[in-house]
Amino acid sequence: MSNQFGHLFRISTWGESHGGGVGVVVDGCPPRLSLCEADIQIDLDRRRPGQSEIVTPRAEEDRCQILSGVFEGLTLGTPIAINITNKDARPEAYREMENAYRPSHADYTYDAKFGIRNWQGGGRTSARETIGRVAAAAIGKKVLSSLCPKLEVVAYVSSIHHLHAKIDPETVQFADVESNIVRCPDAEMAARMIEHIKEVRSAGDSVGGIIECAVRGVPPGLGEPVFDRLEADLAKAALSLPATKGFEIGSGFAGSLMRGSEHNDHFYMEGDRVRTRTNRSGGVQGGISNGETIFFRVAFKPTATIFQSQPTVSRQGEEIELKARGRHDACVLPRAVPMVEAMTVLVLTDHVLRQRAQNGGFNPTP
Repeated sequence: MSNQFGHLFRISTWGESHGGGVGVVVDGCPPRLSLCEADIQIDLDRRRPGQSEIVTPRAEEDRCQILSGVFEGLTLGTPIAINITNKDARPEAYREMENAYRPSHADYTYDAKFGIRNWQGGGRTSARETIGRVAAAAIGKKVLSSLCPKLEVVAYVSSIHHLHAKIDPETVQFADVESNIVRCPDAEMAARMIEHIKEVRSAGDSVGGIIECAVRGVPPGLGEPVFDRLEADLAKAALSLPATKGFEIGSGFAGSLMRGSEHNDHFYMEGDRVRTRTNRSGGVQGGISNGETIFFRVAFKPTATIFQSQPTVSRQGEEIELKARGRHDACVLPRAVPMVEAMTVLVLTDHVLRQRAQNGGFNPTP
């Protein structure tokens, strides 16, 4: 069903934004890996609301609780269930949305599909669902550190609205990303982004932008031919996140403006390793990783909830005006960085385990 993701490393998320809690069940994690709640909490703290002056003020600690699958600090190889209790839910703030469809939200489409919906903060469509993904990816990082210790995933904000930073995916460091509240490793541009988000918020509006992700130290051979191409799975993973509207890898759409003689990545030998002199493929060729840095971009739309009156319709088909209530991000990107990282980790963990199961690991360079 649509609430599950992955093949060998499979997750199933559950819960609603203003219900009792949210969480995830992770199946397929190898046994005997060291794991505790503190390992998971690190990334949940990066995703949680209320962490800075430019995100939603909802006061949630998002403390995780491991319910199963771990014994005496080690994974058992059985399903790992994680629960995060909602502490600051305010469903009454959304009463007006019970019979009104918020513009660009999933209110109407959920009604069209199911004939029923949880109108309290969007229910299942809320970005609060991504807590389970981030928690599962913390476990995935444990798997990757065991099987691919050189692999490193770094995501960061590269643009917000009209403000664009130039960051080298080969050298960007996690510490630089986390050095400011907007998670842009360009300090000067980050300051401008923060001020712009504040201005937009004060006007009752919102903005979107682009998150880039670099995966370094990737072994060649990850991915499957045809339907489960690595870039296809990364695209599905990224576009499954709330508010995403675009995905491109390597040269992306700009590659359509180039000739083959300009775009091709020429091979050469670096010792016993096959390398490419350029990386317009974004680290993936024929759906399989080639060992170069995987580099992709994800576009996020402006937050749909804005504090301005907008025309809409009711469930009864009446044309009305609606002004949003509740607590929301004027820009989702700072909190979406760990979400993009999480979905990337989940894809890579699944493909590493699939490569191991099918081929016994990674084949030596011919």
